[in-house]
Amino acid sequence: MTAKNSSVTEFILAGLTDQPGLRMPLFFLFLGFYMVTVVGNLGLISLIGLNSHLHTPMYFFLFNLSLIDFCYSSTISPKMLMSFISKKNIISHPGCMAQLFFFCFFVISESFILSAMAYDRYVAICNPLMYMVTMSPQVCLLLLFGVYLMGFVGAMAHTISMARLTFCADNIVNHYMCDILPLLEHSCTSTYVNELVVFIFVSFDIGVPIVTIFISYALILSSILHMHSTEGRSKAFSTCSSHMIVVCLFFGSGAFMYLQPPSVLSLDQGKVSSLFYTIVVPMLNPLIYSLRNKDVKVTVRKTLDRRIFS
Repeated sequence: MTAKNSSVTEFILAGLTDQPGLRMPLFFLFLGFYMVTVVGNLGLISLIGLNSHLHTPMYFFLFNLSLIDFCYSSTISPKMLMSFISKKNIISHPGCMAQLFFFCFFVISESFILSAMAYDRYVAICNPLMYMVTMSPQVCLLLLFGVYLMGFVGAMAHTISMARLTFCADNIVNHYMCDILPLLEHSCTSTYVNELVVFIFVSFDIGVPIVTIFISYALILSSILHMHSTEGRSKAFSTCSSHMIVVCLFFGSGAFMYLQPPSVLSLDQGKVSSLFYTIVVPMLNPLIYSLRNKDVKVTVRKTLDRRIFS
């Protein structure tokens, strides 16, 4: 999706810092983050895939969340690491549009998979007797199809509107990836349509999942407060706490980045805030679900015991 009338054939990604003394420490820091992200998410994917007792709707969505996080991080981190060890971190115009597409696809898919997980918890806690009927394999697949469809539609809208722009003059992008707002700074043509697309799709892609999650947890809280068993309340809270932590981290950092006017949020501040939902959240998700989920911890322990025994 290269703009035919673009005078810019490549971009230079400025990265996080222009201070030489910080480049190598930051390279090893974010390389460590990326390795933890890859090992954690692939480990969770393998654990869920290989253990049949984890083949439930809850872990079906967790499997896809880990898959999205792995792909999401792999779209951004390798090119980001290059900015620390190369003098000019160059990316071609088609490569930039491709990175933008996959970034948008995975970040939007993650927002909707989190809302699907909230709905799953609502059914499990508020209507447990009908859980396996309500969350049948057909329903789970339909929800997953909707998640990836929303990701594809949003990514296409942002990428097509960006590809139609003409970029000229300074081609140094003040970011570590091809993000929407930094690229708009280099357009020689009107960005009104792009800003409208960003406003509509970001409002929808953040607003709809947040409303779904809020309603789900409001109903869950109401159901928990009506429970007479202390053990039942504790179990309900424990199954929801991991998801709520992930939701707060992801949507909090994303809303801070995109729901503020550019005049209020500078690009340097935007780079720092975007680190949370592009680098930190995909790394923390498997750790949060592993450390706070009893089933996952027990399965990991049994798997390790089998390996050691064999």
